[in-house]
Amino acid sequence: MTSFLAIANADAGSADEDTIEQVVELLGRGADVELVETSSPEDLAAALDVRPGIDGVVVLGGDGSLHAVVEALRSGDRLGDVAIGLVPLGTGNDFAATLALPEDGLEAAGVIAAGRTRQIDLIIDAQDHVVVNAAHIGIGAEAARIAGPWKKALGPVGYVIGAAISGARGLTQTGARLEITVDGTTLDRKEPVIQLAVGNGRFVGGGAPLLPQADPSDGELDIAVAYTESPRRRIAYARSIRRGDHHRRDDVVYVRGTRVSVRGDELACTSDGELSPPAAEYAWRIEPGVLTMYVP
Repeated sequence: MTSFLAIANADAGSADEDTIEQVVELLGRGADVELVETSSPEDLAAALDVRPGIDGVVVLGGDGSLHAVVEALRSGDRLGDVAIGLVPLGTGNDFAATLALPEDGLEAAGVIAAGRTRQIDLIIDAQDHVVVNAAHIGIGAEAARIAGPWKKALGPVGYVIGAAISGARGLTQTGARLEITVDGTTLDRKEPVIQLAVGNGRFVGGGAPLLPQADPSDGELDIAVAYTESPRRRIAYARSIRRGDHHRRDDVVYVRGTRVSVRGDELACTSDGELSPPAAEYAWRIEPGVLTMYVP
C-alpha cells in the first residue's frame, strides 16, 4: 500500500485544521497516511529523517511550505525517492496555480489520490538553495517587503497593498545598473532595471503572472527584465503585469536559459516569497526534472 507523510504547519488556523483533517481522511482511504505538524526547518528535517520508506510527501500549505519541504528533501538527498503532493492552503498558492491544482483542499487531495505524476524542474541559487516557483529583485522584492505585515492581517489583499505602495515609491527612483548574463551571453541593454525575475512558475504575489510563459517541465528558466524611461511607462508596466502581457512590451526583455547571473547595484531578492538582504551579485541555474509531483 502507498504510504504518505503529510506535513502541516503547526501554526495553522482552525479553518486549515478542519481541511487538513478531511484531507488526511480522504487520502487514508487508499493509503497509509501519517500527519506531522512542524514549526521549524529542524522539525521538518527530523520528521523526514526518521521515515525513510515513504512513497510520497504531502505538503499541506502554500509556496513557503513547499519550498521548505523541497529544500529539506534535497538536503537529505531524497528528492529522487519520493513524489510530492501539494494541497494549497497558503496565502498566495502561486505554484499550485501554475500546476493547475484545484483551489479546494479536498479536490487537491483527490489529485494526489489519483496518482498521476509529472517531472518538475528545480532552480538552484548561488548559495545552493532551492527556488521552486520564482525569484525576483527590484520593485517586486520591495512590494513583498512592504506587503509582509499586510499579508498577515489581510491575506492575498496584502500583496496588492504592497505592490501599490512600492509602485508609488518607485516612480521617483532611477532603477538599478545591472549586468545580466544568460547562458554566457550578456544582455545588450544598459538602461536602469526596475525588475528582474527568474522562475519555474508563472505567478507571484497571489496571482500576478510575472512569468506568463513559464513551463516548470521544459528544462529552462524563464527570465524577465524590465527597463523603464519614465513614471508613465512604469505605471503602464505595472498594469500590464496584472494582464500578463508585459513580456510583449518594448521595455521588457523576456528570454529563456539554463543559467543566469546578475551583478551591479545592491538589491534585495524575494525567493519563493522569502525576502533576503540586498546583494550585488546573484546567480541561478536549472536542474531539469528532479522533482516528481502529483498533478491533475
